[in-house]
Amino acid sequence: MSWQPRRLDQLGSVARGRSRHRPRDAAHLYGGEYPFIQTGDVKHAGLYISDCTQTYSDAGLEQSKLWPAGTLCITIAANIADTAILAIDACFPDSVIGFVADPHQADPRFVKYLFDATIKRRAQQFSQGATQDNLSQEKLLSLEFDVPDIGQQTRIADILSAYDNLIQNNRRRMALLEESARLLYREWFVSLRFPGYEHSHIVDGVPDGWERPALESILTLQRGFDLPTQERLEGNVPIYGSTGVLGYHSIDKVKAPGVVTGRSGTLGEVQYVTEDFWPLNTSLWVKEFKGIPPLFALFLLREMNLKQYNGGSSVPTLDRKTVHRVRVFRPTDPLLRAFNEFATDIFAQIDNLRNQNQKLRAARDLLLPRLMSGEINV
Repeated sequence: MSWQPRRLDQLGSVARGRSRHRPRDAAHLYGGEYPFIQTGDVKHAGLYISDCTQTYSDAGLEQSKLWPAGTLCITIAANIADTAILAIDACFPDSVIGFVADPHQADPRFVKYLFDATIKRRAQQFSQGATQDNLSQEKLLSLEFDVPDIGQQTRIADILSAYDNLIQNNRRRMALLEESARLLYREWFVSLRFPGYEHSHIVDGVPDGWERPALESILTLQRGFDLPTQERLEGNVPIYGSTGVLGYHSIDKVKAPGVVTGRSGTLGEVQYVTEDFWPLNTSLWVKEFKGIPPLFALFLLREMNLKQYNGGSSVPTLDRKTVHRVRVFRPTDPLLRAFNEFATDIFAQIDNLRNQNQKLRAARDLLLPRLMSGEINV
């Protein structure tokens, strides 16, 4: 059967998410059992969204809507036409559109891949020109695209999702590996059950041979660099903002390994960077490691709960001077070396899995346009 032109609303039901309460950041709306998916969660997901950075309370759910697992989430603000499928029941705001496929007309995985192959680029062209890119539901529903029958959709989706399933399995393994390093850090340097702790004397909370200096004595945080979107050149250098990689450029500013955290906007996320990079001005990066390994600095900053040092009023902003004055543990050199050996091995395994995922994405993306155009018949 030939491919036929269709609109999204001819393949299933389409509606915007809901978040009616104002102000949207009212504390009583959050912290409950209902997952609340935001545009960033969609952007950073793979094929499926199985976790989130925020949850709704009963009050939050009352002013929103719980969408079923299997819903395709489509972002229409900030990040335009990013897509991922809910693996869990979840709420999302009106900056996300929900598509629930008619099982006789569409496979949601196929529709997601269709966005990746063609629709996303067309939708982004629709959204340009405003102060902030924005895509209306009406404009999205005006787009037509060719689709095959449901059987062929499923066969195409099965091929492409096999790659994404392998990628997701590797991501889970990476998370477990990183968690093992975090748990060792906490065991040794938070709970103070380090090798030989039974024979160590602790005076005023500080074990023998350890120090408790100000943070600035063991590392220096530096504000990142401006890089307007229009000045970014095509390349492979990751650009880090407050939440992680936000794009790529042709020139680096900082040599790896590095540690980056949020300065403005989103606070508390701390990233370990294994390749030369460009930290944006919304981030802070560790300019100098003073006698401590970068991986120790990574987990130290994560354990500090940097959100508590917010010095902004309307926009969350990390007060670097205050953070620099915070007293922290500086363990003995042998303990630092032992932890670094363990963590370095863990992160080498993570890098290997990350490289595997890059190859899997490259192989999938070679197939994607040929399958989605009907060039390869399955």
